[in-house]
This record gives sequence, structure tokens and C-alpha cells, in this order.
Amino acid sequence: MLHPRARTMLLLSLPAVAVGIASSLILIAVMKIASVLQNLLWQRLPDSLGIPLDSPLLIIGILTLTGGAVGLVISFSQGHAGPDPACEPLIGTLVPPSALPGLIVALILGLAGGVSLGPEHPIMTVNIALAVAIGVRLMPRVNTMEWTILASAGTIGALFGTPVAAALIFSQTLNGNNEVPLWDRLFAPLMAAAAGALTTGLFFHPHFSLPIAHYGQMQITDILSGAIVAAIAIAAGMIAVWCLPRLHTMMHRLKNPVLMLGLGGFLLGILGVIGGPVSLFKGLDEMQQMTMNQAFSTSDFFLLAVIKLAALVVAAASGFRGGRIFPAVFVGVALGLMLHAHVPTVPAAITVSCAILGIVLVVTRDGWLSLFMAAVVVPDTTLLPLLCIVMLPAWLLLAGKPMMIASRTKQ
Repeated sequence: MLHPRARTMLLLSLPAVAVGIASSLILIAVMKIASVLQNLLWQRLPDSLGIPLDSPLLIIGILTLTGGAVGLVISFSQGHAGPDPACEPLIGTLVPPSALPGLIVALILGLAGGVSLGPEHPIMTVNIALAVAIGVRLMPRVNTMEWTILASAGTIGALFGTPVAAALIFSQTLNGNNEVPLWDRLFAPLMAAAAGALTTGLFFHPHFSLPIAHYGQMQITDILSGAIVAAIAIAAGMIAVWCLPRLHTMMHRLKNPVLMLGLGGFLLGILGVIGGPVSLFKGLDEMQQMTMNQAFSTSDFFLLAVIKLAALVVAAASGFRGGRIFPAVFVGVALGLMLHAHVPTVPAAITVSCAILGIVLVVTRDGWLSLFMAAVVVPDTTLLPLLCIVMLPAWLLLAGKPMMIASRTKQ
């Protein structure tokens, strides 16, 4: 016979698996539709018109029109396409289901149009809203918070292709006690995360790892180098933290979402012309291209880091629907490659992983998620002790500092 604790955990197992699978399928559907539209806008259309992909007219035109289209969706859709991600953490406000169609359309347009934001925040919002709306009707004894946790875990598992990130994140939020141990509380979220990750794996495998030379044995000097790299990334990130709320306030003075997002798209287009096509989109595929391009110099990597960070701030401040984690990882990779090219004696594995750790820590203020992203992009187990040590001074630097979030404005 099972212990009552085990029966309690099993009660949520089936809902957890269902939520995880559904979270993954929604993500896959959105990404597939966005990919088809992206191919139409950035491949077929230019080819049919005989326009090169790096044409300034093409880049500025598509991004400006994308901004205008997203602005129309936000203006006229019910619920105004959900909350402004610039004013929200990753797991934010519960939105009514009526706002989800507009949010999904705005997300797809942004992903396909080349906006420098990822899918994580809107997908999280959609999955939580659906899980709560459906779950409380089917199983009213399970409260809203439980459904929110299951949907969040399932989405994290689906996004990163592994339940590990969910385990790390929720281990610091689902505190155990003498009556309910931590792993009892983690059981259902991990089931949801595992189901989400496995479902994603059936269709595609999220490719985060970069072809970076293996890191050898850790030296004391490597710890110092890693801490300096993380500090540089944090300094760059804090510039973005300072800029975001100020630019957000300036952009929202326009009041009209079409004008605001159209202007934001135009600015993103100018940044895209300067940085080139590799500086567009959410950044995961583009960081692979950047790493494998042997022609890039130190100044090229620096330019890409600056442009991508600026594009992240502009996109978020303008009201585009998207997340900040994926483009932040691109910025970290560009910074890391730049520092390695500038000081070749410091291994690229250290510069890239520590730069990712620093910049993601600024954006999320989540130590476990920052460690996870650094470890999956540079998947070298010998780096883990170094990353854990480097995290300590990085966390000290950010203690009490402002978050990368803007103040809410009345619509």
C-alpha cells in the first residue's frame, strides 16, 4: 500500500502530464507558424523581388511593418494582447482567456518579423491562463496557484528541452517544511516539466550548445578571469537596466500603439541594418551562426553585442510581446567571443559561459536559471565548479540593484 504522501503526489500526476504535454504543443504550434511566416517574409518575398537579405530597405521595411501590425493587434484585440512584458517577470499576471488570441498573434508576428525578443514570456502567459481556466473547471479542488505552477514548469521544460531548469527554479520557490518535504512539492511540477520536455523532443531538439573548445583543468587564475568576465557582462546589462524604464516611458508617451510599435520597429530596423541579419530574431539560431563564422573579428563581436542589447531594450520598451532571456544569451555569447578574441589566453569556454551567466543574471535575477543557461550553452562539466564560484561575486554585485523591468503605464 502506498503511503498517504505518495497518494497525494499521484493525484496531480495525470493533470501534470497533461499540462506539460499541452504546454509543449502550444509552444511547438506557435514556433512552427512563426517559422513559416518568417520564411515567407525573409526568404520567399525577397527572392521573388530580387532583393538581397541584407538590404537596408528590406530590413527596415519588414521590421517597421511588423511593428505596425503588432500595434494594430494590441489596439483592436480583446484584452490588448495581454500585459506588457516589459513590466512583468517571467511568471507574471494571470490574464483572461479572451486576451490570448491577440497575444498569440502579436507573438507570432514579432518572432517572424525579426524582433529581438524570445517566446518565453508570452508562451508562459498563454499556458498559465489556459491551464487555470480549464483546470479549475475540471478539477475545482486544485487551486489556481497549483495550476500556475504546473503550467510554468511544463513551459520551462518545453522551452529548454529538459526538466532540469524547472527543478532548479522551483527548488527555490517551493519551500518545503516539516509537514511537506520539498521533493513532495516538486513532484508534480517535475512531472509537468518532464512531459513538456519529452513532447518537445518528439518534434525538435532545442539546440543551445555551441561548438566551443573543451575546457581543461580549472586553475585559480581562471576563477579570477571568469569573475572579471561576469562583471563586464553585468556592467553591460546594467546599462540596459537603466535604459529600459526611461525609453519605455518615452515610447509610451505616443499613446497610440500603432505609432509606438511602428517607431519601435523602425528603430529595430536601423539597428538590424548596422548589425546585419545575424543580429535579428530571438538569437538562438543566430548565435550558432555567429560562433561558426570565422570571419568575425573582435570589433564585430563587440558591435553585435551592443546592437543586440540595444535591440532588446528597444523591443521591450516599445511594447512588443516577447521574452528577454534568449536575446540576452546571444549578447552573452557575443561578449564572451569578443573577450576571448581580445585575450586569447583566456579559454573561450570561460569567457562565453561567464558572460552568459552575468547577463542572464541581470535580466532574470535568478541564480539557478543563469547557471543553467551558462551550462547548457557551453556543456562542459569541468566548468560547473568554476561557474558556481563565479556566481558568488556576481550575485554580490547585483545585490540591491534595480531589476530589468519598467513601470506600468495606463492604456
